[in-house]
Amino acid sequence: MGPCFEKYTGSGGKYGASEAHAEFYASVRGILNRAGIPWQAGELGRVDHGGGGTVALFLAAYGMNVVDFGPPLLAMHSPFELSSAADVWACYLAYKAFYEA
Repeated sequence: MGPCFEKYTGSGGKYGASEAHAEFYASVRGILNRAGIPWQAGELGRVDHGGGGTVALFLAAYGMNVVDFGPPLLAMHSPFELSSAADVWACYLAYKAFYEA
């Protein structure tokens, strides 16, 4: 179903996390929808129960709107990390559409 993106990331509640403004999240979705690129929304688990260790926190500290966006993976950081070739291709198209917008 295409690239996956998350509106918020991090750990430690609001202290160690970031969340993009709803308008920015909607604009990214709009770019993908207008280009006909499939996408899926992801969600991290409960606070402090794994996941969310991205650089988004550090970029958001400078006031940037940041979404975690990329190809969805099964068993991330394991010896058998898997991704669909269709998802990787759709991710390439999504990055291209984003930079051209």
